[in-house]
Amino acid sequence: MIHAEPAPPHVIPGTAEIPFDPRVTTYTRFGSMRFEPFEYTGWVDECMSWKRTCYIGDWSPLSNKFLVKGPDALRFFSDISVNSLAKFEVGQAKHSIQCNSRGKVVCEGVLMRLGADEILFTCGPTLWTEYQFARGRYDASAVQLGFGQFIKQVQGPNSLYLLEKVTGESLRDIGFMRFRKTRIGHREFYILRQGMSGELGYELHGDSRDGAAIHEAILEAGQEFGIRRLGGRTKMINHVEACFPTPTVDYVPAMHGEDDYIAWCSQHAPEFLRTRFLPHTGSLEIKDISALHRSPVELGWGKNIKFDHEFIGRAALEPEVAQPRRNMVTLVWNAEDVKEVYASLFDGSGEPYEPMELPRNYLGCVWADQVLHDGKLVGVSTSRCYSYHSREMISLCTIDVENRAPGTQVTVVWGRPGSRQKHIRATAAPAPYKQDNRRIDVTRLPARAAEQ
Repeated sequence: MIHAEPAPPHVIPGTAEIPFDPRVTTYTRFGSMRFEPFEYTGWVDECMSWKRTCYIGDWSPLSNKFLVKGPDALRFFSDISVNSLAKFEVGQAKHSIQCNSRGKVVCEGVLMRLGADEILFTCGPTLWTEYQFARGRYDASAVQLGFGQFIKQVQGPNSLYLLEKVTGESLRDIGFMRFRKTRIGHREFYILRQGMSGELGYELHGDSRDGAAIHEAILEAGQEFGIRRLGGRTKMINHVEACFPTPTVDYVPAMHGEDDYIAWCSQHAPEFLRTRFLPHTGSLEIKDISALHRSPVELGWGKNIKFDHEFIGRAALEPEVAQPRRNMVTLVWNAEDVKEVYASLFDGSGEPYEPMELPRNYLGCVWADQVLHDGKLVGVSTSRCYSYHSREMISLCTIDVENRAPGTQVTVVWGRPGSRQKHIRATAAPAPYKQDNRRIDVTRLPARAAEQ
């Protein structure tokens, strides 16, 4: 008998900045072909962590960290951002929204002003930013840091107490969207107060070689504060509850039709083009992918647009800001209608409805559903998810302004064209849906966390 040698196993690239947990059995892809644990203690437990205690999550696979240095660093980002940078201090962070000439979002992320002439932009990906820098004439230099830096999030009501313990210093001088350096042991990093969870929260940026050790130290110190590890199954729930529309999930970055940009990407980052033309599904039928492009106004970011400077897309956005056509709301789906979708899976009398994955659909696909009012298409629902916190099925929705008022009754069409479809009643609600606690005054908090 001939015994053939077994084929060598495929090795999937893990996220090196996350300490290995042998109890994890399933992984999911996040970012640039990195894989992370799907869940640790269960998605329900993890979903409640940022409301009750705190979590640590890893965003290091967002490998695009674009550092610009030089006298024109500020001018460059001002030229491509809808935001005003007229008041942008060292140690301050801003949400940079970058559009094409049609006023549609191509790229968005966080700017951190490290020095007078030094600005770090973190996004996934930053190729549009790099393209604009390459074609401009700026007295500055730029470098892509890539996987050279880790990104950690520590969020929730106990996050401050935990980080003060592990760093050994008070962090109450750090205002919202401000940052400075701190350290754990001999490992130094930047700590940014932001709040992607909609709660008090911090983001840590540092040398990727220190990422796993810092993660481990926070986990160890966090046991008394009820810390949880955030898996890939859960980490995007707060994007819906706290209303953070996400590229390739809630909209398609508006690179399609930008021929010069695509040609530049073909030369400098061909792998980007292979992975960024992601699929879309849902009940919304579209003739062109541009139907999934969105302006900052449609994504609820209209207040970020300032016309105190020239920027790409200004001419298209000025009339839209003056007279918006669509805006962002939360939709709360009717529980009885949702139950019928699940019940159909156990009813052998006919074709089941499209299953609803819990707590939300997987990433890597824009799931866009029709939203109707009196039978007319008035919006597009994305990021359907179950909020265990509110015990409701909710989604984000770009909707006609005439139907955005809280309490407006609409209908979401669930199910792909050609399949059995369910018309689900839904109610418009504010976005964010969960109370925004990001800007809590930390100077008024007690010295120690309450007992868990």
